[in-house]
Amino acid sequence: MIFPLQQTLAARRAQLPPGTDAFRLLDGTLWPGVFVDVLADRFLVSLRDVALPQTLRRELEATGVPVYLKKLSQGDKRPPQQMAGPELPLRFCISENGLRFMMDMSTGYSQGIFLDQRDNRARLRSLCKPGMTVLNTFAYTGAFSVYAAAAGAKTTTLDLAQPCLDWCRENMQLNGIDPAEHFFCKGDALSWMGRFARKEYRFDIIVLDPPTFSRDEKGHVWKAERHYDMLVALAAACLKPQGCLLCTTNCRRLSSESFRRMVAAGIPGARLRAVSMPFDFDGEPYLKILWAER
Repeated sequence: MIFPLQQTLAARRAQLPPGTDAFRLLDGTLWPGVFVDVLADRFLVSLRDVALPQTLRRELEATGVPVYLKKLSQGDKRPPQQMAGPELPLRFCISENGLRFMMDMSTGYSQGIFLDQRDNRARLRSLCKPGMTVLNTFAYTGAFSVYAAAAGAKTTTLDLAQPCLDWCRENMQLNGIDPAEHFFCKGDALSWMGRFARKEYRFDIIVLDPPTFSRDEKGHVWKAERHYDMLVALAAACLKPQGCLLCTTNCRRLSSESFRRMVAAGIPGARLRAVSMPFDFDGEPYLKILWAER
């Protein structure tokens, strides 16, 4: 079998929004367990308990650009290993909807941005107006914050890891945004939202994209399939009367129906709108997405 790599690349690129050079090329449909992302000038191949097909290896190597290989085995957080192409700096920029984001091939869990949230980030920017307030919880490198700030909103970026908050500041600077005009909070999202509610801080939009499993600074365990409704309720207490929540999870143990029930329980009476993943994620629909509007 010959994989039509160049034709597939061209077809994907033709559907991308302007100013975007990072996307999913293969989403486990042609070869189960094989995923390929294009990240600007390089490929990232991710494998889930399978070997790299030789046909695909040859096609990727023939492009002459860097190819990195990453294992998705549970608990394996090693960074991708380069398997082909010239060596380039491990830190580089990708573009998405005209905004720039720093990537790092030396990191393990993710290289700097979750491509499956591209459409949600674009919708967030379309909803934001100058002067609005946006809370980005579990922010990782702050891509949602960058989109909101680019639209003129005042952002609060919340994450447990200081390096992630520093990375978000760097992403803002890449886009001509002054991080000093925005807020950054290090710590547990649940604790911070409780504090915001007590102090009567209210936000126009809150982004909830938590990990499926986490442990806070006191050792308390949080699981999406058990506690997402509690998370939504905490966020709702910090939301302005006409505000909205973006609720997402990639927890495969949580069905779409159960997820909807949990979100509805956390913010009673809200209008819930489900949306799909970006077009290039055409394999398993693992990501559940609901916009909850009061």
